[in-house]
Amino acid sequence: MLLLHSSTGRTLRTLKKLGFTPDIQTILDSFLEALGASGTLLLPLFNFDFASGVPFDIRTTPSQMGALTEAGRTRAEAVRTGHPIYSFAVLGNARERFRDLNNFSGYGADSPFAMLHKAGGKIAVLDLPDQHSMTFYHYVEESMSVDYRFHKHFSGLYTDFDGIACNRTYGLFVRKIEQGVATHVDPMGEALWAKGLYSGDRPGNGSGLRVIDASKLYEEVASVIVQGKARGLLYEIQ
Repeated sequence: MLLLHSSTGRTLRTLKKLGFTPDIQTILDSFLEALGASGTLLLPLFNFDFASGVPFDIRTTPSQMGALTEAGRTRAEAVRTGHPIYSFAVLGNARERFRDLNNFSGYGADSPFAMLHKAGGKIAVLDLPDQHSMTFYHYVEESMSVDYRFHKHFSGLYTDFDGIACNRTYGLFVRKIEQGVATHVDPMGEALWAKGLYSGDRPGNGSGLRVIDASKLYEEVASVIVQGKARGLLYEIQ
């Protein structure tokens, strides 16, 4: 099981230079082929408009996480999870396990992040820094109940797969903005590189694709939090 965050611009340009016709669906197919028949691919379809009062339609609300994720969302066989801000498209062998998943908290114990963790999955990032990709950090922060974030509720109009619209409320474990808390996770990423927990290439180098085991990532981030070292590695005060 693989959660993939991605920026495909450089990959598409490289394909063009090599004489291939750039095609986002081909890149998506390549990941599915690499995972094989027994593999499962999770793509983040995060869209933050619901938090600003914009209605959410699980059938049509697009991903704001790049072309590859939107390509996955529109696949007929894709299963979409239900959180209106942190939903996922799931393709592959275990996709039915995610059908009708409607977790209340975006990073909660019943979220796709938790399912990935419990399944012993991995996280891959294509040409993005940790700051713009590794949302799994927030799943660890919620599970550890860090004191620099808090639970906040968002309500709005939600349209389900049957086209039925009603007002619904969902939660997120958000940073304490009034205390100046800002997400700052690139230093944590450097610590992961230093410990050899990331394998692959850094953004802009080689394939630009790096991979990490979700359980090892969880353990490392949880250790940082327990030791009181989160400030400077996971967040900063501005």
